[in-house]
Amino acid sequence: MTEYRLFAIKPLTQGEKIMYHQGLLASLTRSKNARSLRASSWDVSGRNGDAWRIEVGETKVLADIKGAGCINHIWMTQGKGYRDVLIRIFWDDEENPSVLCPLGDFFGLGHEIVNSYQSFLFSASTNGNNKFNTGCALNCYAQMPFRKSARIELVNEGTEAHGQYFYIDYELYDKPLDDDVIYFHAQFRRENPCNGWGHEVKVNTQEANIINAERLAWTNNYLIMEAEGKGHYIGCNLSVSNFQRTWWGEGDDMIWVDGYKWPPDLHGTGSEDYLNQAWGMQDNAFMRNGSSIHESNTKGYQTSYVHHLENPVRFQEEIKVTIEHGHGNHLSNETSSVAYWYQTEPHKPFGIVPAEQRKPVQQDDDGNWISDESIQTPPAKLEINDEMKKMKAQWNDKNRDSGSI
Repeated sequence: MTEYRLFAIKPLTQGEKIMYHQGLLASLTRSKNARSLRASSWDVSGRNGDAWRIEVGETKVLADIKGAGCINHIWMTQGKGYRDVLIRIFWDDEENPSVLCPLGDFFGLGHEIVNSYQSFLFSASTNGNNKFNTGCALNCYAQMPFRKSARIELVNEGTEAHGQYFYIDYELYDKPLDDDVIYFHAQFRRENPCNGWGHEVKVNTQEANIINAERLAWTNNYLIMEAEGKGHYIGCNLSVSNFQRTWWGEGDDMIWVDGYKWPPDLHGTGSEDYLNQAWGMQDNAFMRNGSSIHESNTKGYQTSYVHHLENPVRFQEEIKVTIEHGHGNHLSNETSSVAYWYQTEPHKPFGIVPAEQRKPVQQDDDGNWISDESIQTPPAKLEINDEMKKMKAQWNDKNRDSGSI
């Protein structure tokens, strides 16, 4: 069996295979020519004011590192700003960031909600579980190599000054990185709401069971990620505001590698299946998959993740990662995501929706979702066919006759 290092694109040597199977601790028995360094928010006056203040509209450079090296750990803590504040990371003096995400979502927490959880790549710890905008420690352990430079920035796009504590732990090397080493990327996307053809149709009913295939699926599925270049996709987090209050999933993941074809290179069987669970999402957080926020604790807000580190999706030219929002894309829940991948540079530039369109959907005192057009995103493209029209009408006629609508 061929095995790979996480951020490289050539097979492991026999010695590396042994280290891979023995795990992280085995690497501690090998010497390495590297300097261990840290950028942090420590108070250079020697006092205890260790938080940086980032004013409204300000961009702060947290680390500007020169040389060949690798970021091995990022720790941050703050009391708010989980959607208003962006983390941006640039490699080798590139013009467009390779990481562009709201702060909370990058570390696996959506909706401006914090909760304690643990995975291999990310963890969070708080006294305020399942609460909006309160203090939380955030950790990232994804390796992020660079050849010439690394620059990490925070951008405050909110309406209040932001306080930030941070550590960025990294190594610098006295030799260039191997030619096959590639770069870490992360991108946030959001649809509020998803452009479903029949949100009133309940999941797993006859009317929801339409044919979703070929170009229809390519067009209508929720887009998690698309990239150009050579690399591998290692997973995502997916956040949902469950407007329908039933099961928000049942959507197949469909991943196209190096261009369109039918069926796609990877075709799944349901949302919870792609997230490596079953019969819905359970209230747990495991090392490779689970839920950092579970809707049973938050009246309908969900964030789940899957990190396929042993089975990344390889691409040589391009990749498109999608998932249905409800089978056949009938649901119109709010959905956002962060995709994680490694690839060669340059990458295809990507942006992010404005801060107002990243705000979480609110509920009133009775738990009803509040429709606020000011935070909605432009509707995604939706192709509607005759079967959708027929099933939507059939559902509405059936429920009208029964008196439920």
